[in-house]
Amino acid sequence: MTKMTLASYPHMLGFEQLERLLERTAKAGNEGYPPFNIEQTSEFSYRITLAVAGFSEDDLSITVEDRQLVIRGRQTDDNEGRVFLHRGIAARQFQRSFVLAEGVDVGEAVMENGLLHLDLSREKTPTVVQTINIKKG
Repeated sequence: MTKMTLASYPHMLGFEQLERLLERTAKAGNEGYPPFNIEQTSEFSYRITLAVAGFSEDDLSITVEDRQLVIRGRQTDDNEGRVFLHRGIAARQFQRSFVLAEGVDVGEAVMENGLLHLDLSREKTPTVVQTINIKKG
């Protein structure tokens, strides 16, 4: 069986970059931690919320590189001398990645009650109609 790609469709011109983005997203390997929500807050804005209970602002880093939003968390080990009878609160490092479409900008990041909120906005692109003149050959 042959793998179908966007290049396999003759009417899909110039979508090679989209195909690379889809492959990169599939390889991101987002397991399930930390859980997150993505909501549309208006026609041109979104909010990603991650449940990061136990992490402080200093334990988290947020970067955007090549249209990939990466949130990393690493907790410092302050459990010396503590004996846990049950440990149900996750205390492990994580990395969560999101591929951003062109024109999506990351705005403010706010920590509130163990939730990290990231606001994203997308610029409205005007509809462009172009008329192509036909020359006589």
